[in-house]
Amino acid sequence: MTELTTYKTTTPAEVSKWIATLPADEFPENGGLNVKVEDLQIAIFNFTRRNEWFATQNLCPHKQQMILSRGMIGSDGDEPKVACPFHKKTFSLKTGENLNGDECPIATYPVKVEGGTVYVGIA
Repeated sequence: MTELTTYKTTTPAEVSKWIATLPADEFPENGGLNVKVEDLQIAIFNFTRRNEWFATQNLCPHKQQMILSRGMIGSDGDEPKVACPFHKKTFSLKTGENLNGDECPIATYPVKVEGGTVYVGIA
């Protein structure tokens, strides 16, 4: 069982290494894909409508299920967000904040695309 405490947000300034995941063209447009980065399951979102990439923990903090990569993505004003498919709580893809005002934010990670490959930054 994966502990919620396993996931810690990494800011761009904290990145100590970039982990290659998959070619960018393997990610669905305006959707997410679950990838394993070291011992973590990370949800990477290819938000083509915004021309941006985001990465979060794949673990829903409420239901403790690896599901966030299958959540619907959208925007609340300028805030990109993902909705958990189980309980519809929404989380900021930029900060991980629970946008419903509840506790239980999710961890976020920097993403970059170089040479057609998607990388996730970890501390």
